[in-house]
Amino acid sequence: MSSSTKHEIGTAAAIKAVNAAAAATPGGPAGRCPFNHGFDAMGDDYFADPAAHFASVRDETPTFFYPHLNAWIITRREDALTVLGDWKKFSSAANSAMIEVPEEYQHIISQDLISRVLVGSDPQGHTIARGVAQLGFLQEDMDALEPEIEARAHRIIDSFEANGKGNLLEDYCLELTTQTLLAHMGLGYEYADFIKQLRDDFFQVLASAQEPFEEPMRSIVWQRYTESNLTLRGIIESRRESDARDLISIMASQKNEDGQYILGADQIAIHLTEFAAAGTDTTAQAMANALLFLQENPEAKEDALLEPELWARVFEETVRRRPSSTFASRMSMIDIELSGAQIKKGDMVWIALASTNTDPEHVEEPFAFDIHRPDPEDHLSFSTGRHKCLGNPLARVQGAAGLKVLFERLPSVTVDDPEAIDFVRFALLPARRSLWVTWDLADIERSKQQVVRTLNLTVAQRTVESEGVISLTLVHPDGGELPKWKPGAHIDLHIPTADGGELVRQYSLAGDDRDPDSYRVGILREVDGRGGSAAAHDLIKQGDTITVSWPRNNFRFVDSPEYLFIAGGIGITPILAMVREAERAGRTWKLIYGGRTRGSMAFLEELAQYGDKVQIVPQDEFGHIDLAGLLIDAPADTLIYTCGPEGLLQAVESSSAHWPKNSLRLERFSPKEIIRDYDDEPFEVEFTESGVTLTVSAEETILDAANRAGLPVISSCSEGTCGTCETPIVSGSADHRDSILTEDEQAANETMMICVSRASRGCPKLALAR
Repeated sequence: MSSSTKHEIGTAAAIKAVNAAAAATPGGPAGRCPFNHGFDAMGDDYFADPAAHFASVRDETPTFFYPHLNAWIITRREDALTVLGDWKKFSSAANSAMIEVPEEYQHIISQDLISRVLVGSDPQGHTIARGVAQLGFLQEDMDALEPEIEARAHRIIDSFEANGKGNLLEDYCLELTTQTLLAHMGLGYEYADFIKQLRDDFFQVLASAQEPFEEPMRSIVWQRYTESNLTLRGIIESRRESDARDLISIMASQKNEDGQYILGADQIAIHLTEFAAAGTDTTAQAMANALLFLQENPEAKEDALLEPELWARVFEETVRRRPSSTFASRMSMIDIELSGAQIKKGDMVWIALASTNTDPEHVEEPFAFDIHRPDPEDHLSFSTGRHKCLGNPLARVQGAAGLKVLFERLPSVTVDDPEAIDFVRFALLPARRSLWVTWDLADIERSKQQVVRTLNLTVAQRTVESEGVISLTLVHPDGGELPKWKPGAHIDLHIPTADGGELVRQYSLAGDDRDPDSYRVGILREVDGRGGSAAAHDLIKQGDTITVSWPRNNFRFVDSPEYLFIAGGIGITPILAMVREAERAGRTWKLIYGGRTRGSMAFLEELAQYGDKVQIVPQDEFGHIDLAGLLIDAPADTLIYTCGPEGLLQAVESSSAHWPKNSLRLERFSPKEIIRDYDDEPFEVEFTESGVTLTVSAEETILDAANRAGLPVISSCSEGTCGTCETPIVSGSADHRDSILTEDEQAANETMMICVSRASRGCPKLALAR
């Protein structure tokens, strides 16, 4: 069975349970009026736009009885607040339809235990359980989770962006909400199928309240659900003393004033199954709905692309305009009149959230999709009162982050048929089954120029390679393949600092480019450095999670019959992959590797396999590398690749000056010194793709000016050594001040590093393709 089919069955089962519970409420339809014969919660108009359908009947019958649900429908905000604000007069307990636990499983999941779901309980039990659970949804923790959500969103898009089309609801929205749930619960990627199955089984268990299972499905689902609960209980018990900030650890570790755990592992497991079911569908549906609203309102999309902080408002306006859950339900515990309707004690009352959010008595232009409303959270989509959605802080962070990443990566994404009515046909949760979209494949290359793509990787191995040098082997926690790279590539490493911040530094990839599952970097502790290498040595441990960029390559390894490699100190790291590739290709090559002492030189054991092709030159034994003698001959078919300290690079440049042009390829770890005998002057720069023209002052860089104007330009080193900000030149002449481009590349004037380079003296305006 496909994941989409299983999701549909699970959703349908949950809705059947709710509908059946509503139909079972006491009293029946006899004597209930007014009715509204124009309202049809099973019709196309309702599924196309619930709020608009409610608006068509709200003025005539603001509160009316709807036999299909055997319940009163409340459409006005004022009445909704009356019901939602008083749990004693309007109880949620009726929402928990009696689920009959098979006798053979009651010693594990008792009848009382299954009835404690949060949505179907009232104080005091509800208050205690919610008090524990809500500590796992604190805003600061949800904000801290946002980078992980974005990283997972990028990885999901990586898996399908080349297709140019797909079912975005399944491929992205539901997958992201599942991945977010894993991160929030502190569960590894290996639990993905477990969580999906748990979600579907819990939906089936809910449905069994009114529609008993037939064998063998009854035994299959209950056996699986019970085993899943036992698995969760084991995880919960293992985290009883944890101080981690994941949901399971937080709920497991809470104690009362007597030092006793507030909730048993069995009850926490039940709540986790609730969250597994509730935490996926609603946010996924909201993200899908947002695409439709943005397609109808392109100006909102453009505003959010220019100001990414507006994605949170896009999400809020989406759920205001179309809540994923159309209703909130309560049982009236009193006789009461609401908008002329006589509601009796015991009657079910359903608050039409889509209607209350578009009540013209409260909202100006209620059907306009306006992401600039003064109070974007002034709606009831997450309800209010004691049963306000517990997970709303997570939904809000996740929804905004998911939309932001999607449109950064695929800004041209377009819904194929916005009018399609492809829903699970149930009134209470009009769940969309699919959202077919297409996008321009050119988005893939454009996004690489505008978005720093990152991965959160695990430190699988930390190895001391020599005195002052460690290597880190990095793998993805899901065990999957990493983005490909070629010899000479580097990555940004986001290094944690002791004060809780991070430093971003660039390190060459020193592993095997044909190993799809891991990256390796070598890091020298620089005593007089800027703190990044020291933090990496002192704080990064095996098992840690660390953020890295996708590989970039400014030190490209070009095919040649012969190579001469010259490395100094930690400059050996990019050379390792090059000699491996040269050996595989059967090329003639030689490596001269210098360092202070043999003990300080990393990866010597690894290089020993190449025999006399590698010459080790420790300075304390042999002095400096004899570059003049080494480079005296200048063969036409040999390329020199060198990396190391600035002194070595300058010496190689000087000693190889007589070699054929472009024979020397080098990489600097620090910027080369650029001296100009004139003062910098202001100039104009036009960003042709953005349609923006700026003046760059004498005291700022083009990158500074672009950031000042809020243009989407990515950068990393800000010193002309990493190549992240390389930008095509449309017209004008550049004064190149980077440490990457060769003399020929600079003379070609095709691209420039805007973090350091400027317009040439006498050039009043540059036009750049940004």
